[in-house]
Amino acid sequence: MLGLRECRECKPVKLSPRAEEVGLFFAQMLDHEYTTKEVFRSNFFRDWRKEMNLEERTLIADLNKCDFGELHAMHKSKVEARKNMTKEEKQVIKDANQKIVDEFGFCLLDHHKERIGNFKIEPPGLFRGRGEHPKMGMLKKRIQPEDVIINCSKDSRIPEPPAGHRWKEVRHDNTVTWLVSWTENVQGSVKYIMLNANSKLKGEKDWEKYEVARQLKSRVGQIRSQYLEDLKSKQMVTRQRAVALYFIDKLALRAGNEKEEGESADTVGCCSLRVEHITLHDTLAGESCVVEFDFLGKDSIRYYNKVPVSKRVFKNLKLFMENKQPGDDLFDRLSTGTLNKHLSSLMPGLTAKVFRTYNASITLQQQLKELSNMSDSTAEKLLSYNRANRAVAILCNHQRAPPKSFDQSMANLQSKIDTRREQMAQAKRELKQAKKDAKESSDPKLMTVLEKKRKAVARCKEQLLRMEVQATDKEENKQIALSTSKLNYLDPRISVAWCKNLDVPLDKVYNKTQRDKFAWAVHMTEKDFEF
Repeated sequence: MLGLRECRECKPVKLSPRAEEVGLFFAQMLDHEYTTKEVFRSNFFRDWRKEMNLEERTLIADLNKCDFGELHAMHKSKVEARKNMTKEEKQVIKDANQKIVDEFGFCLLDHHKERIGNFKIEPPGLFRGRGEHPKMGMLKKRIQPEDVIINCSKDSRIPEPPAGHRWKEVRHDNTVTWLVSWTENVQGSVKYIMLNANSKLKGEKDWEKYEVARQLKSRVGQIRSQYLEDLKSKQMVTRQRAVALYFIDKLALRAGNEKEEGESADTVGCCSLRVEHITLHDTLAGESCVVEFDFLGKDSIRYYNKVPVSKRVFKNLKLFMENKQPGDDLFDRLSTGTLNKHLSSLMPGLTAKVFRTYNASITLQQQLKELSNMSDSTAEKLLSYNRANRAVAILCNHQRAPPKSFDQSMANLQSKIDTRREQMAQAKRELKQAKKDAKESSDPKLMTVLEKKRKAVARCKEQLLRMEVQATDKEENKQIALSTSKLNYLDPRISVAWCKNLDVPLDKVYNKTQRDKFAWAVHMTEKDFEF
């Protein structure tokens, strides 16, 4: 039931099923900051009104007058009920889900049984996006069988659609790796169901990706020499390509693909930078030839950076900006396609993304060498690993908003640290007294007590160190997303070799799902792997 505030009263309104479902999507998010953002609220209200009947649209004209308290309370009660289920009730649900996995979670690829990835289509809800996405709050509609394309071999058993429905299409394309696809309504992007990350095919693709990046290591010096020479070219297109490569190499910028039709977010990459996205400073903070970047990158994440560049690059940027308006393209003679075509002529398989993978992996390897210490505790070694990973995440601009519960979580951790320090102080006092007692008496029992007190102090010291390292790690990771680089840009063989060399359990770096994804690297035996 929705509440509608009028004057001092709150009038209950019984909604139609479609309007109530979408209203519940909003109520479920009341604890999240998204629902306080004007763009989110505006987009939601516009789409919500489309799901209302005429009477509801006439009655509900202002989101600010809507009270979602009862819907929110209903949602919270259901969440609590799930939390409070008995072990037996949870097992019933688990068994039912396993039956679904057994029936729909596998396929045959080249006569081998392979696990399918997430084979469940995302349910309807409100689009969130990342960063300040202009479409946040819009309604993600329910996907119907008529929206779905099935891809399987001609001789396979085609899945039956729900009664009364049919698939949009059934095709037999063995040149692609997806099994199911559909187009979502918010951004018009195509979504896929594919093989699980630990499948043989996925593993081969991953291995090939990192091997191409490793090959770049032996050629990158020559490629860099070439684009630095091209900065002096008489042809403007060659100069622009050289500056773009300089940015992609040094700053790990994405190349920037052309947007699909209907995509409204004003996001750009290197090749699609506009004049308004950079500011040139002859001198800034004691450094010369500084370029100030400010633009929205992938997923509407802001990229802001001030970078000193070579005089030649700086001079070229001034030239590129001459007689242009703020909205004009900085690299008006260049596109992602022509850039990648040039790169592939330098090395088979080389693209702008390969540079990003190469620079991410080589940065991790260098940082691990600088930060790691064999004599550190496991907790300190993991802090070093995460710091190395953070250096990569910062390079790749993998940001995140601080978790809503961050401050409370840190306060709870600090409280535990304070308690442990008090226990440590008490343990030291008891050890001091035990030493005194053992010195004044020859009773062998007192020596046993003394040894126990020593172990208690050592245990407290170890636990306190682990908590303090955890707090440091948590604070440094407040606005950085580590998983994106770890799963997509860092050659896992670097991490596996590091764990082997420093005697760190692999499950401290990769969880089970991640170990399955990188099974081809996990089982390697080399300790001296070099990217």
